[in-house]
Amino acid sequence: MISDAVTRSNSNPTDPRNRTVIHPVNDISSANLETPINSSNFTKTFLNSLPAYRKGISVSRCGVEAGIAHGLWIIVPFAKLGPLRDTPSANLAGLASGIGLLIISTILILLYGASNPPAPTLTLTAPQPPEEFKTSAGWTRYSTGFLIGGVGSTVFAYFLLTLFGW
Repeated sequence: MISDAVTRSNSNPTDPRNRTVIHPVNDISSANLETPINSSNFTKTFLNSLPAYRKGISVSRCGVEAGIAHGLWIIVPFAKLGPLRDTPSANLAGLASGIGLLIISTILILLYGASNPPAPTLTLTAPQPPEEFKTSAGWTRYSTGFLIGGVGSTVFAYFLLTLFGW
C-alpha cells in the first residue's frame, strides 16, 4: 500500500526526495544555512546589487539611494489613506507625515550606530559586508545620506502628486 511505498522510497538513495537540500555553510552552530533560495545566482545578484552591498560606492551614497527608495513611496499612504485624504491639504499632510517618519527613521539609524553594533555577519549572500558599517562614523554618514535622499524624494513625490492632481 502507500505506507509500503514510502518505506521503500526512504531506503532508495536515487529518490530525489531523499536528497538533502539544506547544508550548513561553515559551522552548523552558526545558523548560516545554504538553501536552494539563498544560494541561487538570482538571490546573490539581487542582494549584492542593493546599495549597502554594491562595490565602489561610498556609504553616504548608499544612504542617499536607500533614502530615495523610501522617500518616494512613503508619502502616498499618508496622503491617500490618512485622516485628511478627502481634503485639499491631503498631499501636504502626507508630505509632513512622510518627512516626520524619515526623521524618526534617521534618529533610529543614528542611535543604532551609536550603540556600538556588532560587525556585519559574513553570510553566503553577503560574503564581504562593507567596512563602513563596522564603525559609528560610517553609520552617521549613512544616516545623513538617508535623510537627504529621503526628504528630497518625498518633496519630489509631493510635487508629482500635486502636479498631476492625484
